[in-house]
Amino acid sequence: MNSTSISSNWKQEALIASRSLNMVSTDTIDQVLIALAEESVAQADMILNENVKDLAVMDTENPMYDRLLLSRERIVGIAGDIHNVALLPSPLDKILMDTVRPNGMKIKKVTVPFGVVGVIYEARPNVSFDVFSLCLKSGNACVLKGGSDAQNSNSAIVKVIQSILVKFGLDKNIITLLPSGREYTSELLTATGYVDVIIPRGGKSLIDFVRDNSRVPIIETGAGICHTYFDEFGDAEKGKEIIFNAKTRRVSVCNALDCLIIHEKRLKDIPDLCKKLAEKNVIIFADVKSYTFLNGNYPKVLLQKVNEESYGTEFLDYKMSIKTVGSIEEAVEHISVFSSRHSECIISEDKRNIDYFDKTIDAACVYTNASTAFTDGSQFGLGAEIGISTQKLHARGPMALQELCSYKWIIKGDGQIRV
Repeated sequence: MNSTSISSNWKQEALIASRSLNMVSTDTIDQVLIALAEESVAQADMILNENVKDLAVMDTENPMYDRLLLSRERIVGIAGDIHNVALLPSPLDKILMDTVRPNGMKIKKVTVPFGVVGVIYEARPNVSFDVFSLCLKSGNACVLKGGSDAQNSNSAIVKVIQSILVKFGLDKNIITLLPSGREYTSELLTATGYVDVIIPRGGKSLIDFVRDNSRVPIIETGAGICHTYFDEFGDAEKGKEIIFNAKTRRVSVCNALDCLIIHEKRLKDIPDLCKKLAEKNVIIFADVKSYTFLNGNYPKVLLQKVNEESYGTEFLDYKMSIKTVGSIEEAVEHISVFSSRHSECIISEDKRNIDYFDKTIDAACVYTNASTAFTDGSQFGLGAEIGISTQKLHARGPMALQELCSYKWIIKGDGQIRV
């Protein structure tokens, strides 16, 4: 199924499909999504068989392997997310402003779809389902450019989606999957007049490439270089569980912990804070002060000294760096230098320090005493997510239905002219 065929007029077809969505009722869209949730589970064996083909050519030690891996349990979870999106209120036609001018003109500002949303992503086939469900619910057509590593999986998923669209009498080009060739990436990035916005999802190199080469406006999703600061007034019991969860729940995702920052007055707690990490064979790159306390208290084979690449790195692996600081100000400064502005956390019981952290950290998501693993559209009650924006224009943090909308002004007059 990896020989994805594509029409030479795919851009025009996607544009026409997006316009057709303007007249599709909310009820129909919800019915399509509910049917898709059911069909994705019914077709799980077919999807998994195609996923196995992709997995067979990827090294199991590659951190991307877990992202690529589908299972019946994961498909059931994806179906649940699709169903949840169907149950959410429509983000369309919301009145953001309603006024009557002195001359009698009635002016409304209402939410509308972008039109055609392009998404470029790496080996995460679940993204195909997430993007489609959110785009359909928000009235957008979508063009997908997945990585070659997941081409079989993505083709199977899009086949299922298009079968449901056709069943409901809708244009199958509401979703388009581009082939894996690089020339199609270039076509998508230069599809001005056809594609309204592009959202890249992946590592720093992918995001940088899209930003540097796209003629279509983009919403930048950033790599997740995430820190957790264990404050002078942190609770050790909370801390060790938060650190373990943030680092090891799923190392291949962007909300995973990369750097633990610890106040020097709490270094005596660092062996206990890191103890459980050894169960998952997490390699720790420790600075001089923390190394002293961990040496002999953490498996020697897993303990290394920091190097120039230890900070500011999204490991996507069972690896973590440690930085010792003498104050919360120093912790914030370290984060400001090395953060990707994704998700940052403080573990503390001191209100003043918590308030300082909340106000001075420049990131999309700022946590207190909770794992950064919660940075996820579903966990935020958004149904699913199309990405996590680290920029500040239009959208920031987990993006879902509202962030896939623009707005327009609707003006009603009765013969008014401007002098």
